[in-house]
Amino acid sequence: NNKEGTALIQKRNSNSRGSLIAASFNFINSIIGSGIIGEYATHLTNLLYFCFYLMTDYSIVLLIKGGNLSGSTSYQSLVQSTFGFPGFLILSALQFLYPFIAMISYNITTGDTLTKVFQRIPGVGPDHILAERHFVILLITFMFTFPLSLYRNIERLGKVSFLSTVLTLTILIVVMIRAATLGDVPTENAWAFAKGNAIQAVGVMSFAFICHHNSFLIYNSLDQPTLSSWSRVTHISVGSSLIISATFAVAGYTTFTGYTQGDIFENYCRNDNLATFGRFCFGFSIITTFPLECFVTREVISNVICSRLLSKAEHVAITLLIVAVCTALSLAYDCLGMVLELNGALSATPLIFIIPSACYLKISPGSWFQSDKMIPTLLIIIGLVVMIIGLIMTGVFPQDCSHGVEMFYCTDVNISGTIIHY
Repeated sequence: NNKEGTALIQKRNSNSRGSLIAASFNFINSIIGSGIIGEYATHLTNLLYFCFYLMTDYSIVLLIKGGNLSGSTSYQSLVQSTFGFPGFLILSALQFLYPFIAMISYNITTGDTLTKVFQRIPGVGPDHILAERHFVILLITFMFTFPLSLYRNIERLGKVSFLSTVLTLTILIVVMIRAATLGDVPTENAWAFAKGNAIQAVGVMSFAFICHHNSFLIYNSLDQPTLSSWSRVTHISVGSSLIISATFAVAGYTTFTGYTQGDIFENYCRNDNLATFGRFCFGFSIITTFPLECFVTREVISNVICSRLLSKAEHVAITLLIVAVCTALSLAYDCLGMVLELNGALSATPLIFIIPSACYLKISPGSWFQSDKMIPTLLIIIGLVVMIIGLIMTGVFPQDCSHGVEMFYCTDVNISGTIIHY
């Protein structure tokens, strides 16, 4: 009996470790997403990276702590128990819009990225079907994103998220190699502490670091969902994402300085085979992130409409509806531009800073002037400031879509890939 009991305990501990690892990979995949290739890098933004790491890490743990205090098992139920039905509706709208728009952008980015990769295949020209973004988006949807989105347990995506992490590290190696081998593209005041539009990095980072909308899904996938185990997952995931994102930003900006594009792969020339391999890895890393956002969108719909667990038929039907609408919109539009920026300012910022802190302040016992409530209060203030700045910067500096326009220096590249200056 003792041997059987010991074996059972060891099996549970092994499952717990496996669950922690799967949860960590899912969380890293959720945080990084496609934000890794659209980062700013100056001395100021390096400091902002660290600040966002601290605030994101703290608010994720705070969110689950609030859920434990209220006995809630989802973000929506936490807000409903705290701010009633109006709060539930507002959060549901934010929690639906952010991942839904993100999925559309994932499809658009995948289509644009992989068509460039396929055109490097001998015999595949601009008129080939593999160079047609609509066909590529439909192909990827039927072969990968829809089947992966059909999983009912988010823990099943752990291996897929592990693959995404491997692909992300591969892309990072590509960017670092190119930072060492390409000639620099200097611009005036490239290494100034901050520039006039550096504050835009705040909006970019709030979009890149958001993962709160699926925190409860990943937390509930743990075999032993405790605050201590969740804190471990959070620290590992957010810390790893910080290192990866900051390294991307520094390596990319070191290479292209003031010419760095929102999508770093727009900076590399089409005949750069190593960059083409990086594009391939990036395209498939986005594919593995799509199902995580679909999980959140489906949960929001089921909680608002059904208020219960979905049957198998309902699960398939809602998943098909979500994927079909996202695919249709990504086929109809090739640039979301300002919509993405507004999504970051109006959806991501409240989900990260304002709502978790407001919930915790309201349900936790004691006065608001206690020391443990100072940081949540500060996060609410920061969130409001970031929202205002994000909206202003969206109007002043609207986002453009380049869609594969070759950079001017690509005509001055020798066979080895080194940029030549005349």
